[in-house]
Amino acid sequence: MIKNIKSIAIILISVFSICTGCKKEEYKFGEIKTPTELKLTTVVQGIDGTNPNGNGTGNVTITTTSSNALTYNIDFGDGTSMVVPSGTLTHKYSNPGTFSYTISVNAIGTGGAISTISKKITVFVAFEIPTAILQAFTNGSSKVWVTDNDAQGHFGVGQNDLFFPNYYSAGPNTREACAYDDEITFSKDVLNRISMNINNKGQSFSIAAATAFYGMGGGDGCYGINTGGNKQLAFMDATSASTPANSTRIQFTAPGNGIINFGTGGTTYEILSATSTSIHLRNIGADGNAWYQKLKPKP
Repeated sequence: MIKNIKSIAIILISVFSICTGCKKEEYKFGEIKTPTELKLTTVVQGIDGTNPNGNGTGNVTITTTSSNALTYNIDFGDGTSMVVPSGTLTHKYSNPGTFSYTISVNAIGTGGAISTISKKITVFVAFEIPTAILQAFTNGSSKVWVTDNDAQGHFGVGQNDLFFPNYYSAGPNTREACAYDDEITFSKDVLNRISMNINNKGQSFSIAAATAFYGMGGGDGCYGINTGGNKQLAFMDATSASTPANSTRIQFTAPGNGIINFGTGGTTYEILSATSTSIHLRNIGADGNAWYQKLKPKP
């Protein structure tokens, strides 16, 4: 009996020792610190007096600073976001045109504490001109073009829902002399933008419906039209109902009066085709018709 009591006592002492040795483990996450003094600055690449929304690259340098931030979750406002350990990076916006975006930054501190800041920016993104068109227009730098006066249809006009000159197509060397001496220079810069300069030798041809647009008056003929010096062209996807079968589906707008080798009153030109030896353009003139122009490299 005494032996049994001793055995039970030993067991109880052992259990007590085990229980008293058990200690609840505690976890510590450290002090929760919310990021403070959060700041957000942005620099749109190429902003100057003539490019208030940037030079067209779409690059924006974004810098966020704060105290007690471990990481930054940056929402660029264009459907993309990124988590970065530091607050400086360059983001490229890609939607052609001029658009506004709201950049939102969550600065994340210890324990998941968050501070937020936002800023609205406006960015101009130039259309990315296809390499084949860049090469055809500029030969990689600069190239001079003239009216392809030897080609059938170097001047032409048709209804505006078609893509060929069903009303009139000029035969070789049948138009006014002032339409054949213009020199059109297309030049490419380091950002792959194309500029145009027209030397019209003092006069350009205009259709009758467009003379008022150029500040003149009268019928079809040659006029002392100012071609406006060097002009940067704005390229974009074509807005017409053309197809890849009859067009490159790329168009450009020329600032100012938009005249190229002859004036129609239109300033937006769709590129039907472009090679190293020929450029075929279509635009809608002041009369509502579709007008066609063909260019060739200056001999």
